[in-house]
Amino acid sequence: MLRQMITKKTSLAIALASALVALPAASAGAAKAPAPLKILVSNDDGVKGEGMNALVNALRKEAKVTVVVVAPATNQSGTGGKTTPGVLTTSQTTTLSGFPAVAVNGYPADSVNYALDKVLTGKKKPGLVIAGINFGANVGPFVPISGTVGAARAGAAHGIPALATSQGLANPMGWAAGVKETIAWLRANRSSLKKSSVWNLNIPSCSTGKVRGTVIVKASSPTFYSFDPFGTVDCSVKSKPLTNDVTAYFAGFAPLVNIGRGS
Repeated sequence: MLRQMITKKTSLAIALASALVALPAASAGAAKAPAPLKILVSNDDGVKGEGMNALVNALRKEAKVTVVVVAPATNQSGTGGKTTPGVLTTSQTTTLSGFPAVAVNGYPADSVNYALDKVLTGKKKPGLVIAGINFGANVGPFVPISGTVGAARAGAAHGIPALATSQGLANPMGWAAGVKETIAWLRANRSSLKKSSVWNLNIPSCSTGKVRGTVIVKASSPTFYSFDPFGTVDCSVKSKPLTNDVTAYFAGFAPLVNIGRGS
């Protein structure tokens, strides 16, 4: 009887030890849950922009992400960082998919400034501003006049990390590539966002092949480039140099450029 009791106790001890050894392995493999993140989304194509609509729909599916949309009431492409003097008028509306939004009668930078000065103040302040996804690439000489970039810079001027994201045009236009690379950037960087930083991401619409991934490069110099930033890209050509945002874009990559701090 004593021998049976000892045997049973020994078996129980071994079983408990095995269970305890297994627990840390399970815990070690568990992914750390992301911290809550509020994102202000704007653009320069207007509050009914297709690219912004696709992005908002994707962002809402991300873990612990809250989305707030404040965008121009109408298309303001090519207005850079312009702002409107005086009082801005606004209205309540929705994105194309019906997500609540505020429409601002002004420029893209106005929309972001209004959101951060009037809507998302104090504890409501967002942790990130995303402008886009823009209808057409913003690389090379198009960066300074981009309303998408202007909106991102306005966010960074308030001390908030910002991303301008754009996709090259295609016919028919699809936003899957732009959404994929933008969400990938968010997942990779949401835990290490730096105050007042501004990043410019451009995703080609591929006529052949598919986007070859995001690559961090420098902005191109003021040198003249002969290219069409609004057309599709042959993403199957792999021999082109990756010297800056323009060459990387036309080599089928999504160039990511740190364009400095907000101004």
